[in-house]
Amino acid sequence: MKLSIHYTPKMVADANSYSPSAGKPIQVMASWAELGLPLDIVEPAPVSMDQLLLAHDRAYIEGIFSGKIKNGFGNTLSRVTESLPYTSGVMLSAARAALTNQLGAIAPCSGFHHAAYDHAGGYCTFNGLMVTVAVLLAEGRVRKVGILDCDQHWGDGTQDIIDRLHLGDRVVHYTPCRTFGRAQRAEAFLAMLPQLLMAFSDCDLVLYQAGADPHIDDPLGGWLTTEQLYRRDARVFDGLRKLCIPVAWNLAGGYQRDEAGTIRPVLAIHDNTLRAFAETWNVEAACQADRESTFSD
Repeated sequence: MKLSIHYTPKMVADANSYSPSAGKPIQVMASWAELGLPLDIVEPAPVSMDQLLLAHDRAYIEGIFSGKIKNGFGNTLSRVTESLPYTSGVMLSAARAALTNQLGAIAPCSGFHHAAYDHAGGYCTFNGLMVTVAVLLAEGRVRKVGILDCDQHWGDGTQDIIDRLHLGDRVVHYTPCRTFGRAQRAEAFLAMLPQLLMAFSDCDLVLYQAGADPHIDDPLGGWLTTEQLYRRDARVFDGLRKLCIPVAWNLAGGYQRDEAGTIRPVLAIHDNTLRAFAETWNVEAACQADRESTFSD
């Protein structure tokens, strides 16, 4: 089995921002290539205007594409605008693949959950999670979808779209940082994860934001160690496998930098998420030894 990763260089942009999310995918892909895992790289199509309209206001979408409304990074850079249909397209493509293989797929993208129905926020312009949900619902591919958002921050934009479109009975949306979110509660969260996943038991698909920003050293986070983040991911993937629910997962946030100013600490966390996913499906027997050598906080 190869790991289904949905990626295109067209999703990458320099957003001239504190957040590395727009430029992060190309670095993640380079880091993952070094892990020795069998990867199946799938180039996705961009989402269309009609697909964006299923989750966002027309005037807002047109304002972003015309440069009259600032994107989630607070600017109107054309290179960012051009990348946006592909960023959401990656998430949709991975979700389709997960539904097809009934296991899972990977979307190395970020920048979704603060984007609301008619406005941007928090480095997020279009909500690729909700675009994906809305498209799959419209196509009749799913009856109910779960969004497990393990970014450090509440997905206020996601909830806004759910409420605006009256999708509360079709979308299960949960972010653990609101209930846990403190180092003292980290082990309790990990112990409760199998129980928490039961909220998704009647979903046809789960979209999982495997955020790196809950790391204890992240400047915008701070409650899980590297080893605890790995256990988070492993328990999510294993729990969904046991429930027979396919998962499409993405990167979400992560803001650490090393002494050289690179995002290597964030990439290391994303490496571990891929390892956890691979181990769940027994893709590489050597993952355990590799993982043990990387867990140093």
